[in-house]
Amino acid sequence: MERYLKNQTFYQIQSQSIIDNPDQRIVDDLSSFTGTSLSFSLTLFNAMVDLISFSNILFGIYPPLFVVLLVYSLGGTAISIFLGKGLVNLNFMQEKMEADFRYGLVRIRENAESIAFYGGEENEIKLLLQRFRNAFENLTQLLISSRNLEFFTNGYRYLIQILPAAVVAPMYFSGKIEFGVINQSVSAFNHILGDFSLIVYQFQAISAFSAVIDRLGEFDDIVDNTSSNGPVEALDEIQLTYINVKDSTTFQPKNPLDTQTLLKIENLTVLTPTTKALLIRDLSLTVCNNEHLLISGPSGSGKTSLLRAIAGLWRTGMGNITFYAKYTPEMASNGVNMVDETNKIDKKSKYRDFKGVFFLPQRPYMVLGTLRQQLLYPTWPDVSDSKSHDSKSTDSFPFLEDVSGSEDVSRQPLQPNTDDLIKALEDVQLGYLLSRFDGLDTTNEWSSVLSLGEQQRLAFARLLLSRPDLVLLDESTSALDEANEARLYEKINAAGITYISIGHRSSLRKFHKTALRISPMDLDSNQLNWLIEPL
Repeated sequence: MERYLKNQTFYQIQSQSIIDNPDQRIVDDLSSFTGTSLSFSLTLFNAMVDLISFSNILFGIYPPLFVVLLVYSLGGTAISIFLGKGLVNLNFMQEKMEADFRYGLVRIRENAESIAFYGGEENEIKLLLQRFRNAFENLTQLLISSRNLEFFTNGYRYLIQILPAAVVAPMYFSGKIEFGVINQSVSAFNHILGDFSLIVYQFQAISAFSAVIDRLGEFDDIVDNTSSNGPVEALDEIQLTYINVKDSTTFQPKNPLDTQTLLKIENLTVLTPTTKALLIRDLSLTVCNNEHLLISGPSGSGKTSLLRAIAGLWRTGMGNITFYAKYTPEMASNGVNMVDETNKIDKKSKYRDFKGVFFLPQRPYMVLGTLRQQLLYPTWPDVSDSKSHDSKSTDSFPFLEDVSGSEDVSRQPLQPNTDDLIKALEDVQLGYLLSRFDGLDTTNEWSSVLSLGEQQRLAFARLLLSRPDLVLLDESTSALDEANEARLYEKINAAGITYISIGHRSSLRKFHKTALRISPMDLDSNQLNWLIEPL
C-alpha cells in the first residue's frame, strides 16, 4: 500500500490504465497468495518427510517396484501438465473478469444519483450482464478443463490400487515373500506415490496459484517501476524545481510589501501522457505574491492539463516549472528536500510533499470519515483528537502503527482546534452542517449527503485552514452562485493566499490581476496558442 500510494503511483496506474483492478490484487490476490503459500509449504514438508520414511522400506522389499513407481508418477505428471496447460490463463482471466464485474457494481453504488437522474437502469443492466457473461463464459471453459483433468486424476488415483499388488504378486506365489509383505509394499507404494504425484493431485490448485502469482508479480513490477525515481531525469521531461528563498538575495524581497516570486514557468510544452498530443507550446510566465492569475479558454484546450503539469502529475513534455518558498521546519518533517537557488530538488520530493501549494479540483474529494476529517484533509494526516502520538497499543504490530506517529510532533504544523474548524465552516457559510449532522465527529457518506456546491465550499474551508502560499483552482466554484463565489474569493484574498484559477465566468475577472488565454492547438501553425494580458 505504501508503494502504491508513493509518488502518485495510484494516479498513473489509473489515468493510463496500466493494469486492471489494483484493489482486487491487493486484497483478494494477496489473501489467496498467503493462504495457498502456507498450505503448499506444509504439504511439501509433509511429502518430504513421508518420502524419506517410506523409500527405504519399498526399496528394501523390491527395487523394481520403486522404478515402476517413478515411471508411473512421471508419466502422470506429464499428462496432467498437458491436460491442464490452459488452466493458468483461464484462472488469470477469471480473476480479472470477476473483479471487473464487482467494479461495475461498485460504480453503480458510487454514481447512484446520476444513474437515477438519467434513468439509465436499462443501460447499466446491459453493461453488467456483459461483464457477467464474460466471467460466466470463461468459467465454463475453466470447468471443462478442470473436468478433463479431474477424470484423469481419478483414474490415475484408482489404478494405483492394483499396480503394486500386481507387481509383487509373482514373488508371493513363488514363495519369496510372505502375504504381509504385499500389504506392506502397497502401503509404502501409496505413500511414496502420493509424494511423487503432488503435481498431479494439486494441479488445479497450482494453476490457480500460478495465476495469482502472475497478477501479483505484474502489479509488483509496475508499482516498483512507477514509484521508483530512476537515477537521472529524462531531458524530454518537464522539470520541477523547488527553491528555498530563506537566504536568497535574488528572490527574497527587502521590504515585506515588495513582490515575491512564487511560481516561474519557462518554455513549457505540455503533451498528453499516452498519445503524446501537443496541448501547450513554449509557455513562459511568472506568478508573484498576490498577482492572481485567471486561466481561460475553450474546453479541451489544455487548461486542466496545465494545472496537472504544475502539480507534477504530468511530466510528459519539456520546460521548467520552479516554485519559490521559504524554508520551514514543517517542510523538513514532511520529507521535502529544499535546496538553494542554484540547485534542483531531488526527484524524490514530489509536489504533494510541498505544503506551500494547494490544489482544489472541480469535484472535491470527500474522505471516508467524519466532518472533522473532511476539514483537516490532507494537511494533517493525524486527525484523532482523542489519541496522542504516545498512546499506542502495546500489543500492536509495528507495521500497523501510524507512520505519522513516528515523526517529531514538535515539528508538525499546528493542528487547528475545534473552534478553528467551526469558524472555517462559518466563513464558507456551512455552519448549519453542525446541527444537521450533530457535530464534527459524525461519519457519513459525504459525497452523497452533500450537494456539489456544499462540497466545493467545504474544500474552500480546507484551504482557509491550511493557508498555503499558492492555490490552484480548477473551476472550483462552478457549482456556486456568484454571491457565494465572490465571498470565497474575498476570503482567500484576505487570508493572503495567491491563487491561479481556471474558469469560464466573466465574473471571475474582477478577482484576478492577469489572464492567460489558451486556444486549441493548431498543428499546422507554429504560432503560440496562449496569450497573457493584464486585467
